[in-house]
Amino acid sequence: MQPNKKLSVLIVEDNIHMLRILGTMVRGFGFDEVFLVQDPAEALEIIKANVIDLMFIDYRMPVLDGIEFTQLVRNSDDSPNPYVPIIMVTAHSEPSKVRAARDAGVTEFCCKPINAKTLYSRIISVVNKPRDFIRSSTYFGPDRRRRDDPTYRGPERRKDRMEDIEDDDAVSF
Repeated sequence: MQPNKKLSVLIVEDNIHMLRILGTMVRGFGFDEVFLVQDPAEALEIIKANVIDLMFIDYRMPVLDGIEFTQLVRNSDDSPNPYVPIIMVTAHSEPSKVRAARDAGVTEFCCKPINAKTLYSRIISVVNKPRDFIRSSTYFGPDRRRRDDPTYRGPERRKDRMEDIEDDDAVSF
């Protein structure tokens, strides 16, 4: 980011009290421009009209939930920034919900009840350790793998090093 650039955050949360709490926390962290909305449809309009540096989204909301919202941000042809970090803040922390959020393209996951320390650590994570984005036929979003295991040799191994590329895959110049 550019020095002296105002950082903007969009918080999408249908509970007005939680919306205000999250807004107060992120302002305390130094974000200059904070958009607070209860309606995901309104949030989509905001991201089209403004540069958003970071988003917080609730999992369960009426009409359009956090998963569907994230998928729209990541995959819609008219999405202005499919790479924006998205932190899901929710009370729904069952493993199936966490996997669904991850598979939709959520960058980080934060469980309610929330505290400033945890929220700040998620923000620091997306800023200091941004993950590469992956595009496949069924997924677009931050790399879901958290660990680099150099000993892994299975079928899902990335071919990101020249020594890993087989001769059949070589490109001639």
